[in-house]
Amino acid sequence: MSLEFTSDEMMTVGAARSLDDGAKCFVGIGLPSTAANLARRTHAPNLVLIYESGTLGTKPDRLPLSIGDGVLADTADSVISVPEIFNYWLQPGRIDIGFLGGAQVDRFGNINTTVIGGDYRNPKVRLPGAGGAPEIAASCGEVLIVMRMSPRSFVDRVDFVTSLGYGTGKGDREALGLRGRGPVKVITDLGVLRPDPETCELTLTELSPGSTVEQAKAAVGWDLKVADDLGTQDPPSENELEVLRALKATV
Repeated sequence: MSLEFTSDEMMTVGAARSLDDGAKCFVGIGLPSTAANLARRTHAPNLVLIYESGTLGTKPDRLPLSIGDGVLADTADSVISVPEIFNYWLQPGRIDIGFLGGAQVDRFGNINTTVIGGDYRNPKVRLPGAGGAPEIAASCGEVLIVMRMSPRSFVDRVDFVTSLGYGTGKGDREALGLRGRGPVKVITDLGVLRPDPETCELTLTELSPGSTVEQAKAAVGWDLKVADDLGTQDPPSENELEVLRALKATV
């Protein structure tokens, strides 16, 4: 019997599956937090969750409402200051995986959470801003981007580079001396994109169940390349859906 699930549930499960047991993960509120907590309750019980507020190895029994939610401190192995999180853990490369989202992402995995349209001083839309995202993008061992696909969000070139992916292509990160590998996977509601090993341009490598190449191509603002060995993600298992839905019910 096939299970019914939403595209958002598939996206969350896909993000959770990308987290290895024992990895140290810098977690943001929202879908990344849901995915990380799902992973810890399923295949990765030793996943180390680190939140920007200074909680290391936290094990919340429900989804936190913000990085300042008391459940994170109450269940953490240690609570340290925000400067320590960035200066001692993030910048020296001690965190394996960072989760990021944004208002825009472009073909080279650059993220914009700053302004849309016009220029920095006179934009059409001013967004919340950078927060810790530029440091995460620069210094985590690797980055996972989680976003719903649409032509407004997946653009040929971001209006402002808040968090660097691969700049204008291969070699830009190395030229800037950035420690981390950059975005290794973009997980969306329609499928998964990965950087081409030669050009670093995002390429469709997996489709979500029920999605088509045509849908994915129509949802981006550039001529999306498709991998020769295009695959399809495994649908969520009964256990993954049960745990995910129980988690979301706690909010």
